[in-house]
Amino acid sequence: MDTVRQDAVRPLALVTGASGGIGRELARQFARNGFDLVVCAEDAGVEDAVRELREYGARVRAVRADLALHDGVEQVYAALVATRRPVAAAALNAGVGLGGAFLDQDLADAARVVDVNITATVHLAHRLLPDMVDADEGRVLITSSVASTMPGAFQAVYNASKSFLQSFAQALQEELKDTGVTVTSLMPGPTETAFFHRAGMDDTPVGRQEKDDPADVARQGFEAMMAGRDKVVAGSAKTKAQGLAAKVLPDRLKAAGHRRMAEPEEERPA
Repeated sequence: MDTVRQDAVRPLALVTGASGGIGRELARQFARNGFDLVVCAEDAGVEDAVRELREYGARVRAVRADLALHDGVEQVYAALVATRRPVAAAALNAGVGLGGAFLDQDLADAARVVDVNITATVHLAHRLLPDMVDADEGRVLITSSVASTMPGAFQAVYNASKSFLQSFAQALQEELKDTGVTVTSLMPGPTETAFFHRAGMDDTPVGRQEKDDPADVARQGFEAMMAGRDKVVAGSAKTKAQGLAAKVLPDRLKAAGHRRMAEPEEERPA
């Protein structure tokens, strides 16, 4: 009986990329605010996240899956189906970066950015949204980036992937505006996570600079999602100012500015 009552009271949420960074903080936000969770990541850190999230009273199921693979995405969806519960909210947050000049990058690495950031997000959204629309309720948060607003010199594929997600989220907002389902784009700036190290950007100005707190980014994103807002530039006042500046600066200047921040030191002219 207790199990039935808890399932009826606590809605279910999905968070991808939940082993660390913004994703883990988003999972904390859900758990603190009365959600049960299915959390996904490729690495073992997702198991540590589960132990912590259960301390908030949440029921949590972990899925270790590689979202660069079709079967990995299906593995996550199968875990959701196995709960036999509607998904009330989904934070499609998983993403990978890749720094350096495009012609110096391995094609497989560049393709992985597309597979994780774009293909997996589209795949999961296509699985989740029909049931939400049928129920006429649901919240979806898609982690885009302030980077989506600027050509990403020395981070070309990553920025382009975030531009896709921004456009995708905004298109879904228009298509679903007459339903009870909302889609929110989360647009963080540089955030203190393992992202830049994993993207090979430790030797860049943006990799070394002071960054936003992922807890602040996640809280602002969660609140915007629950309020049904279209988008939120999340993080510090500096990041919000960057988002405003990106609206008015020409692309050529934004590309040059991005190069100054993302170009590895060893590639800069003496």
